[in-house]
Amino acid sequence: MRQLIDTYVTKIVAQGLAEQENIWLLGLDAEFIANRPLSGIEPELFMVFDRLNINTLLYAEPAEPYRSILCYLASRENSILVPTDCETRTFLHDIPLITSLCSDAISSALAHRKAAIIGNRGIVCYGTVSPEQAFVSFSSVCFSTFVKFFTDVMYHLEDHASGRTHRNAALVATYREIEKKIPAACRTREVIPSSPPRNTEETYEHMVKTGKELVRLRLVDSYFGNLSYVFGDSICISQTGSSMDELEGCIDTVPLDGSSSAGITASSELSAHISIYRNTGRRAIIHGHPKFTVVMSMSCRRPECDISTCYRSCREPRSVGGIPIVSGEIGTGPTGLVQTVPRAMHESSAVIVYGHGIFATDKDSFRPAFELLQTVEDACRREYFTKIQALI
Repeated sequence: MRQLIDTYVTKIVAQGLAEQENIWLLGLDAEFIANRPLSGIEPELFMVFDRLNINTLLYAEPAEPYRSILCYLASRENSILVPTDCETRTFLHDIPLITSLCSDAISSALAHRKAAIIGNRGIVCYGTVSPEQAFVSFSSVCFSTFVKFFTDVMYHLEDHASGRTHRNAALVATYREIEKKIPAACRTREVIPSSPPRNTEETYEHMVKTGKELVRLRLVDSYFGNLSYVFGDSICISQTGSSMDELEGCIDTVPLDGSSSAGITASSELSAHISIYRNTGRRAIIHGHPKFTVVMSMSCRRPECDISTCYRSCREPRSVGGIPIVSGEIGTGPTGLVQTVPRAMHESSAVIVYGHGIFATDKDSFRPAFELLQTVEDACRREYFTKIQALI
């Protein structure tokens, strides 16, 4: 437990989610273990273990810009946040707001949800098996609130420009302050091979390096995202729930003809990856969740549309920087990604999914696909700020 606690505190800090001094991660094994002296931890946090069947509790005050975003959203909403990105719909559902760091309130919120926001202070979440679960929930809340805030700003200014609402001066002022706190985009290092792998072992090595770089450059959050490579008659794909920066031992090799059950632990988007390959012949596929790509994927305010269903059934052709945007749900149903993404891949080597992220591909190797994904995120970031500046 001690090693796991240290590992996930390090991950939180490395991914820019919180500073070490603002993280309280408690684990219960034979006794309580934490990332700091137990005497300095708020007693209310220990009491949550008496009320819930958990072995880990994480309370952390986020780093900027997440801290300012959380403070603004918590001060404007009543009891719950409902972001509309894919991760929130499928993983968090919604995010409860509670007013104080009180064990009763925390326990009540976490009995039904994976995480909660405490006033304008921080985020609390838990694990029943491992600290990893708490880390994933914390990272997901940071991601979802980031996307919600910047889409809220975009929607409000678009509505104001069309005369549908009055200008929200407080939101605009907060945006101006938070904009200054967004870190500059990082650039990839020359660690992802540009040549095709020569065998299955080398395929794994290329996937591991690519996954680590996706996390280092914050193009995925927590463990969301996946990647695959078709070698011979099989597709090598990251396992469902695997951390992109720890893919060693978490890659499945699945026969393309379906002759094996090896895909039972593979990514939930295995069918979409196989369909992309069959439709395009491109063997290297990366799926990431870059923040501004997700925000710009939702940049559509057609008055006649029901925005609550756009993520699964949008018919409006849209693009960002020439990259098509499609709707699509996780899975293989009639509105699944397996239907929408491969079809759009005929137009482009990358496709953005509404509220979800981006699939980037290359015929032979991961580096061009990775660079394309990063180029699209950079373009979405520029387009977002250009758009907001024009509307302000």
